[in-house]
Amino acid sequence: MKYSKLSLAKEAISHKGFVRKIPDIFRMVKMWRKGAYPMRSVDMILPMLGLLYVISPIDLLPDIALPVLGIMDDLAVLSLVIPKLIKEVDRFLTWEAERKYSAAGTTVIDAEIVK
Repeated sequence: MKYSKLSLAKEAISHKGFVRKIPDIFRMVKMWRKGAYPMRSVDMILPMLGLLYVISPIDLLPDIALPVLGIMDDLAVLSLVIPKLIKEVDRFLTWEAERKYSAAGTTVIDAEIVK
């Protein structure tokens, strides 16, 4: 079975509704850059670097020279990056809900985002 980087990326981003959270990721980055959302820079930069590594044609283990191992390193990076990014987006959504409802005088104890 032959895999391309594009098909691997499509498979990985379908993980836990990643595609639906893309607008939330952009909103999170925007709030972080403004200084409104408190987050360590490492928690944002590492996932973005991982996604850039998978998309870029330059690899530590080239896909052409080592077909199976070349794909395995991309999968390893995606398996580390996507869950970390999703976890940070979930924290952001909780923070955003707390901020929204604290202005109304209510408190959010345990939140589940339902759309």
